[in-house]
Amino acid sequence: MPMSTRHRLQCAWSLGLLLVGGVAAQALGAGTSREDCEKSYKPSTGQPGKDVVWVPTNDPLVTRMLEMAQVGKGDLVYDLGAGDGKIAIAAAKQFGARAVGVEYNPEMAQCLVRAEGVDDKVKVIQGDIFETDFSAANVVTLYLLPELNLKLRPTILKMKPGTRVVSHSFLMDDWRPDESSVSSDGSAYLWIVPADVSGKWTFKQQRGNDSFDVNLVQTFQKLSGKVGKGSDDITNAEVRGNQVEMMFSEGDVHTRLKGELKGNRIEAQVTRNDATATYVGTRS
Repeated sequence: MPMSTRHRLQCAWSLGLLLVGGVAAQALGAGTSREDCEKSYKPSTGQPGKDVVWVPTNDPLVTRMLEMAQVGKGDLVYDLGAGDGKIAIAAAKQFGARAVGVEYNPEMAQCLVRAEGVDDKVKVIQGDIFETDFSAANVVTLYLLPELNLKLRPTILKMKPGTRVVSHSFLMDDWRPDESSVSSDGSAYLWIVPADVSGKWTFKQQRGNDSFDVNLVQTFQKLSGKVGKGSDDITNAEVRGNQVEMMFSEGDVHTRLKGELKGNRIEAQVTRNDATATYVGTRS
């Protein structure tokens, strides 16, 4: 597959290039091959597009991005700035997922989806990623400039907790990735959309009388805060999707909490001085 698809957004399906009559008609018709599709449009690296320029992504990096997101048959992948549809096609062919590519000039990607025989699992729609609703996705892939990632960040943070977001090359300012992967093929970064667990929580032992309060302050997936009315800080605290972990000490009592947000409750396994019990946390 020539040029990738992560070309930094609404990828370079440039405004001045036209499909050549007879070749385009053949390429965009039924029963076409990849070669037919590729003859109809030949973008070049660095070619200007709507918001960015065309930059290819290599196949190994595409695979690694989808592996980092642990894409599977039950997933719906949205590729923002789909270009030639490479990531959306790979999500279907290699991982069995359904995929939607959002592309400002979608003709070539649509042609390649048909040529690759994945049009039952992949569709490429014409759209602007800043106006398209992709909230149904549980995996989002990006190859955009940092300022475009940052512009999308508020929308991404409102998505369902646990949604996986993978970016080629570029970060999201002070939202640090949950996982980074750097090799000769390129850089990829993974974020897991965190649930909102900020506030005061009271954890009560399900079978017993023990309880404790924790005041949580949240910055993206990172948590800080205090235990009870004292000055003890929580440490090693974060939220990954709906999963919550933290540690703290109260005097000589050392506590580790691992739980899951379910509605307005956190159901947790709490280990206190090597004894583990079930606790339920409720938010004030």
